[in-house]
Amino acid sequence: MKRLLPLFILILLFVPGQALADIAPPDQPAGANPLPGSEITQVRMLSESVLIEVQAKAPEGSLGQAKVTTSFSMRNLGSAVERLPVRFPLSYPGGVAGGIEGNLEIRGFSARVDGKAVTTRRIIGADTHPWAEFEVTFPVESEIQVEVAYLVTGVGEHPFIAYYYILETGAGWQGTIGSADLVLRLPYEANSLNVIFDEELGWSKTTPGGLLSGQEVRWHLEDFEPSRSDNLQVSLVMPSAWNAVLSERDNVARNPDDGEAWGRLGKAYKEILFLRKGVRQDNGGQEIYRLSQEAYENALERLPKDALWHAGYADLLYQSYYWKEFFTLQPDHSAMLRALEQLRVSLELDPQNPKAIELLDDMKYALPEAVRQEGDTYLLLWLTATPTARPTFTNTPSPTSLPPISTGTPVPTPTSQQLPTEAPTHTPQLPTAESAAPPETRSGSPVCGAAGLLPLAVVVWVWKRRG
Repeated sequence: MKRLLPLFILILLFVPGQALADIAPPDQPAGANPLPGSEITQVRMLSESVLIEVQAKAPEGSLGQAKVTTSFSMRNLGSAVERLPVRFPLSYPGGVAGGIEGNLEIRGFSARVDGKAVTTRRIIGADTHPWAEFEVTFPVESEIQVEVAYLVTGVGEHPFIAYYYILETGAGWQGTIGSADLVLRLPYEANSLNVIFDEELGWSKTTPGGLLSGQEVRWHLEDFEPSRSDNLQVSLVMPSAWNAVLSERDNVARNPDDGEAWGRLGKAYKEILFLRKGVRQDNGGQEIYRLSQEAYENALERLPKDALWHAGYADLLYQSYYWKEFFTLQPDHSAMLRALEQLRVSLELDPQNPKAIELLDDMKYALPEAVRQEGDTYLLLWLTATPTARPTFTNTPSPTSLPPISTGTPVPTPTSQQLPTEAPTHTPQLPTAESAAPPETRSGSPVCGAAGLLPLAVVVWVWKRRG
């Protein structure tokens, strides 16, 4: 539990850093504090184009990498030539989601002015972060093209990754930005399965308004003064995980009667469905769930006596049920019943199947009204009492028509420090179980502190599942 507390705190408090950024004019002179609306330069950013090319393969030790090329059209609206040390931020907070403490820094930075390479130097800005700086001369009423390019590491955790582009640093130029075209390019078709819209990953949420076109997602902005709300975020299935899906799709297409190929495809889909704290609820996530089910069913049609694929399918159904039960209060009881049936078949085929036993051990604590353990025997209670509403803990039904499932190996009875396998009659067994009950089946007033117990219980469950 001591090891879980830091994870719990980080999950609740982690605020993701931003990544890439517009070029910015130099810091204001010490002591200067211009009034709102005043500028230190008469140079305006007429337009900008940003291309983020996600690489198919990430360098060793990296979650993912993208090549970024940005082009800015600048015009001096003043009456005097300006020679400015233009600056570009080289680092951004990485945080625990990126698996790196401290700051991440972009690599391979280069700059060109009107097509010619210019010398850049590394400086430490007033914000204590490193910046690239290069000199640019802006003649009066002349348009100058500035281009920068670099490599950036994505932020996230398997199987999801995010890329960012900060627009707000461009606010230091004169007036508004005339237009901006932002393009994310993937090494394969961009679609709602691998680009995550309308879903918070925990460290990013894709900026609304992106249009899918072939391998690209595009955003367009007109005449705007950039602020933090304009910064671009893109949430993705990381290329290594999506390439696994594409590979298994190809295997199934070449060998449609191969049950193993279908099972691996179901597993590949499943691995891009579940977030750190839930299941994807966006349209793409719902389609992935359907495709994963379809793949597992095709696998089991061809391999009906494969205990592991039965357990893998049960895992998909159970996890989907669990997260919907706790976070949408619209549980799909049929999915849970199918999960229990798959586990029953799995253990009949292989009483020592570790995946099936692992799932049942989770269920007996998370859903004690559905699964109970007595010695080395698991009682699949819902297979004999279909849940029309959440049963009370004091009247847990006993199996009547199906025999109990035994793993054949005695399982130690929990000690007094562990959670009990049966709930006491005077109070619910777990805060999570009470919290999961549909609103119409709950009773009584909430207990003080219950709001904190549910997230902690979820963290404990996730730690166990992901470990």
